[in-house]
Amino acid sequence: MSDYADPDILVSTAWVAEHSRDAGIRVVEVDVDTSSYAQGHVDGSIGWNWQTELQHAVRRDILDPLGFAELMRRSGITPDTTVVLYGDNNNWFACWALWLLSFYGHAKLRLMNGGRKKWIEEKRPLSTATVAATPSHYPVPAPNLDLRARRDHIFAVLEGQRSAHLVDVRSPDEFTGKVIAPPGMTETAQRGGHIPGAASIPWAQAVLEDGTFKTADALRQLYAGKGVTGDKEVIAYCRIGERSAHTWFVLRYLLGYGRVRNYDGSWTEWGNIVGAPIERELAATAVG
Repeated sequence: MSDYADPDILVSTAWVAEHSRDAGIRVVEVDVDTSSYAQGHVDGSIGWNWQTELQHAVRRDILDPLGFAELMRRSGITPDTTVVLYGDNNNWFACWALWLLSFYGHAKLRLMNGGRKKWIEEKRPLSTATVAATPSHYPVPAPNLDLRARRDHIFAVLEGQRSAHLVDVRSPDEFTGKVIAPPGMTETAQRGGHIPGAASIPWAQAVLEDGTFKTADALRQLYAGKGVTGDKEVIAYCRIGERSAHTWFVLRYLLGYGRVRNYDGSWTEWGNIVGAPIERELAATAVG
């Protein structure tokens, strides 16, 4: 892992097995399937439910600064705690949680390479014990707005007021508009397609079969092959922001691109905006 821009951001399953209960470390599982943690988790880890704990309770938005600080406090996390994240689906929501922590300035972050999949495939033990965290003190943070894209950023790119690469990390069928969402997903949009000018680079192309990340050279070739080289800002998006957080992680931490934003509104926002331009496979510039 030494060839990555920030090799320390990744830790192995063996490292987590050895250090999951160390003082100053908090291992956190965040899954697409919110029932997975209760079925068995890394010993000493706590679980965050992305639907009920990492989002605003009413409006569609991430936690506000006060809500974030409260989450950290009840999780026993201080600004000096090293938070190690992992989850199912090749760390989709673990990366989303890592993006959220980065957005609010938490500096000590790690991601378990391969996530829950690799842990289970290696037949490492799973615990069903409830972990009681001692409440901590965590100050209300200020967000790093440079890490998040809003829809105004996208309009600015399309109108030539902002220079950025748009990267669509969804499946090819979502990109072309053949489907609006993957099977079984409930969050959706009125129209299918993609943001005009976006490059299609599905998130899964960045990982190996065991869920670990490809080498830095392979990743550079993957994105450079679509013109995304880090020479200007990159904005990644998907459907609700979790797969694009995975790509955001790759570009920011593994390749070291200096200006990378996650558009967490993603297609469920863009595909519903009146007047937002959309491209499809058979309709080059349809208007949403």
